[in-house]
Amino acid sequence: MTQAEIRNHHADKQRNGDAMAETSTVEDVFDDTYKEKEGGKPPMMFVWRNIILMSFLHVGALYGLVLLPSASWLTLGWSAVCYLISALGVTAGAHRLWSHRSYKASFPLRVFLALANSMAFQNDVYEWARDHRVHHKYSETDADPHNATRGFFFAHIGWLLVRKHPDVIEKGRKLEMSDLKADNVVMLQRRHYKLSVVVFCFVIPMMVPWYFWGESLVVAYFVPGLLRYTVVLNATWMVNSAAHIWGNRPYDKTINPRENTLVAFSAIGEGFHNYHHTFPFDYATSEFGCKLNITTAFINLMSFMGLASDCKKVSKEMIVARRQRTGDSSNKSG
Repeated sequence: MTQAEIRNHHADKQRNGDAMAETSTVEDVFDDTYKEKEGGKPPMMFVWRNIILMSFLHVGALYGLVLLPSASWLTLGWSAVCYLISALGVTAGAHRLWSHRSYKASFPLRVFLALANSMAFQNDVYEWARDHRVHHKYSETDADPHNATRGFFFAHIGWLLVRKHPDVIEKGRKLEMSDLKADNVVMLQRRHYKLSVVVFCFVIPMMVPWYFWGESLVVAYFVPGLLRYTVVLNATWMVNSAAHIWGNRPYDKTINPRENTLVAFSAIGEGFHNYHHTFPFDYATSEFGCKLNITTAFINLMSFMGLASDCKKVSKEMIVARRQRTGDSSNKSG
């Protein structure tokens, strides 16, 4: 980059930080003062419990695929409903609401999203939001929980199979998390997380098709249960891996996150990742509204019903100016 481009890039960061200070949280603004420690990387320590559990989970999901032809249409439809609910618990809940505070949610909506997040079983809201704020603040460094510069596998699932880098733990402890500690819904879910996961991730998805239309318990457990859960997991992980490696960068070519249409589709709107890391406080995570973005459509519906409010959005002028200064000239998203 030329000196002029570097000055403009830092000016954009400052403007972005100012906007976030006014509209959201400074905890997800990239910290370019962070320096990785010298003296080599700490030894990688495998978490064998996670390796074994993830292996069994994916084997169970493969068996769920084998059982798909024997599942009734009602069970397949129920699986799709469970997929959507659990995905919203991550995208509209842990991500856009609690990690970035990009909109406000009423108490009933927060309860729904917390329960949906338990159905997704990706750590409780507090822990998920803490790790995600660290990811934004120290993106693609040792302090990033799923640092994509360590390769696709690490960013996708490998980060869950090894001990966290010490910098991830250190920086996570220093984050401002008082907003989540003050949210009684978040804290209640955190206290009863294991029970809520058992009930909402496994028991309810299995028992509904068995009780209401006589589906076999085996199919009910492996299809709307394990298979649905595993697909949601991998769709979420694709945001950390594929959307940090493949795609164009129309908003900021100096960062790794990309616009990835496949990820946007599978993760119900979270694949517009170059935009999201450039403007993390935008509730839509995209300039294109509901296009390939079921999560934005859901938040818009909640806003129409009076259950969501204060949806933060980047102005068209700021988007165009940013594209012209730091974009890769692709002039398109996805």
